[in-house]
Amino acid sequence: MNPLADILTPANIITALIVMNFSSFAAFGIDKALAEKRARRISEAALLNLAFFGGIGGAYAGREVFRHKTRKASFSNQLHMVAAVQLCALVFALIAFW
Repeated sequence: MNPLADILTPANIITALIVMNFSSFAAFGIDKALAEKRARRISEAALLNLAFFGGIGGAYAGREVFRHKTRKASFSNQLHMVAAVQLCALVFALIAFW
């Protein structure tokens, strides 16, 4: 069999998405706590990467729950762009593999 097909099972993909969303959510909470302490922060690039690699739902949830990065327009625009790219990729995948 194909080793890649053995790894990319629906169960493994779902597990990876759960882990990425939890990690993204937690990163927003941790960054908010660090901001309040005026300590060294998690970079915006790291937060956006977590969202890009499967944690977009956790990123949006973390923004709302922790009220973090909600007023910074440049970050919000980039996060919305990540969501739009993922939505387009999902639509393309559904059409291509239907």
